[in-house]
Formats: sequence, C-alpha cells, structure tokens
Amino acid sequence: MNRLLLITLLLALGVVVVSLAAGEWLTRPARDSIGPPPPDLRAEALRLPYGGSQQVSGWFLPGRPGEGAVLLLHGVRGNRLQMLERARWLQREGIGSLLIDLPSHGESSGDRISFGRREALGVQAALGWLRARLPGEKLGGIGVSLGGASLLFAERQPELDAMVLESVYPTITDAVQDRLVARLGPAGAWAAPLLLLQIPLRLGLGVHELRPIEAIKAVHAPLLVASGTADRSTRWVETEQLFAAATEPKALWPVPGAGHEDLHDFDASAYRGRLLPWLQSHLRKAGG
Repeated sequence: MNRLLLITLLLALGVVVVSLAAGEWLTRPARDSIGPPPPDLRAEALRLPYGGSQQVSGWFLPGRPGEGAVLLLHGVRGNRLQMLERARWLQREGIGSLLIDLPSHGESSGDRISFGRREALGVQAALGWLRARLPGEKLGGIGVSLGGASLLFAERQPELDAMVLESVYPTITDAVQDRLVARLGPAGAWAAPLLLLQIPLRLGLGVHELRPIEAIKAVHAPLLVASGTADRSTRWVETEQLFAAATEPKALWPVPGAGHEDLHDFDASAYRGRLLPWLQSHLRKAGG
C-alpha cells in the first residue's frame, strides 16, 4: 500500500510539473528577429507605440486608392511572416495591408501571451495608424486564430468595413481542452483545469475574460467566419457556435479537410477565390 501511495503521489506530482511547464511555454513570449521587408515588396517598416512604453512592429504595403486596406494578424507563436503571402496577393489586387507582430510576438514588445486580450491593445494601435495614414479608405481585418481573437477583443472605433475570422476559439476553456484532448486523448479533459487555473496567476485575467464568443456579439462589420472541418484545436461545432453568436451580415466558410492550420497555405486558390470578391464588395469605393 505504501508503494502504491508513493507511486500515486509521484504521478500526481509529475502531472502538476508538466502542467506548470506547459503553462509557462504557452504564455512565454515568442519573440524573433524579422529584419527588413523582402526587397520585392513596396513596403514600409513601422514601429507603432501603444500603452506608454510598448510598441508593435510591422510592415505597411500600399495599395491603389479606393481599393481599401486590410490589417493582417497572425496566429499564436507566429509573426508577420505568416501573413506575408496574403499581403503580396492583396497588393497585386490593389488592396493595401498592414502586417504586424502581435504583442509578445516577433519584434513587438510584451511580457506574456494573453490569448488575445492584451494583444488587442496592439491591434488598436495598428488600426489607429491605418486610419490616420489612409483617411477615406475602407478598412478590413483578417485574423488567424489568436489574431482573430485579438481583433474581436480590440476596440474598433469606428467599426471596420469587413472582418475575416479564421480558426478562432470560442472560449479559452474550449481551446485548452481541445488541444489537450487532441494530444493526450480523453485524459486531456481531466488535465485542462490545471492549465486553466494558471491563467489568473500568470496573466492576471479571469477565464471569463477570454471568451471571443461573447466579444463577437458586438461586431457590426460584415463578417466572414472560416475554419477547417478537420480542425481538432477549434472543432467545427465550436466554429458554428461562434458564428451563431454573431449578428448579420455574416457568412460561414467551412474549408473541407483543413485542420488548425494556415487556410491560405492549405488551398491558396480556394482561399483567394472565396475572399477576394467578398473583400472587394465591402472595401472598394463605389465607382472604383
């Protein structure tokens, strides 16, 4: 019995240690050196201040007057390079774009990844810069996973003219449980509370503050929600729930066979064919 008790205690301790290590990795900044924009781009490198001493880094790619511009927001532990091919494609179509490293990513400042809540402050700074740089142009946003959550949590005043959300989690509870179950099987559901308990301690945020499914109710922009039908990190039923919580006008795009991955990379032709006419219908000025 003593040996069994010892083994049980050691296993429990191991689970706690692994959970703490996972919590540290998930929230630790994902900084990287990006460098100057590729020479083939007509791009301007930027450092935009926000929140006093903080800053977000990015590149601005101009488009043609009257075609609008899009803020491009990458996924967790990525950076602006993840959105580079979208920016190239949009520029060829005449649509301008601003790619940023979200706070605590790439070359932007920040001490913790906060699953969209504090990243939203960097998004607000980027939107403010775009509005000042392109007065009179219509503006949109494309957010992938963390980028989409950040866009939802941001104060978008005035509201965007178009918004695309790709593979966005509905609640942090769903996000944590889905990822653990995908990796550990059914036991992942039991481990999820150990990670969720760390959020207030590491981030000073309540779990209730990380619910994009609530934030989406305040969106008044035309909305396109996309996700892969084989996504195990944000299950399709959860995407349907997120979509159901949004107000009209809205559209839902299931990407057959795609997992929790870059939907543009998964099928660039289908992605561009679906998004370009939708973006143009909302961003292009009348008579353009």
